[in-house]
Amino acid sequence: MTVRPPGGKYFDDFEVGEEYRPPGRTVTESDVVDFAALSDDSNPIHTDAAFAAQTPFGERIAHGLLGLAMSGGMLSRAGVIEGTALFLGVEWRFKAPIQIGDTIYSVIRVDSTRLLDDGERGIVEFGFEVTTSDGTVVQEGRQTFMVFRSAATMVPVE
Repeated sequence: MTVRPPGGKYFDDFEVGEEYRPPGRTVTESDVVDFAALSDDSNPIHTDAAFAAQTPFGERIAHGLLGLAMSGGMLSRAGVIEGTALFLGVEWRFKAPIQIGDTIYSVIRVDSTRLLDDGERGIVEFGFEVTTSDGTVVQEGRQTFMVFRSAATMVPVE
């Protein structure tokens, strides 16, 4: 069996207060259409330009959960959880719409760490602020992960 070494940090490598600023991501029409198909969420605010033009937004907007999914991808792109962490939960707020063509950015900070009783894993809570290029906060919240303490504590995958 060959196991690729993880690229992420282990529990003891995280420090409360440290921040990550992965590259931004432009939300495309294709992203919205693909997410509607994948999630089976065809709400006309996302899929019907004529309908959306009559709303307070004046145009189609991205699914809120698409922004949440992209923020998780940004944490992954930061390289800190690759192969060393398992997602446990999320607390999230949707503050403003993400429009097609917006470039979104995430500031991700380590809010807390807690070693589990087994001494082999810990809980890391990441705080997120997702903004558009003009600085508008569109989403914010917390994502919680269980993180292995070292490679020796990880279970090999065949």
